[in-house]
Amino acid sequence: MSLSLQTLNDLFKSLPPASQAEVINFAEFLTKKRKRKARRKLRQSWAGGLAEHRNQYTSIELQKLALEWRTN
Repeated sequence: MSLSLQTLNDLFKSLPPASQAEVINFAEFLTKKRKRKARRKLRQSWAGGLAEHRNQYTSIELQKLALEWRTN
């Protein structure tokens, strides 16, 4: 759905003041939510954590074990 800024402004003005406040609060919430996600960096502190088991398990076996550990 593509709305022009004018259409959006007209819709906003047609709302009662209480609903306009809700729209503003929701827009602020979306802005904050987007900023939080953008700031998060990928952590890879786990990398190499299972190196000692490299010759003992295949990656599939480790996936199965991890699933078992999470469900128990």
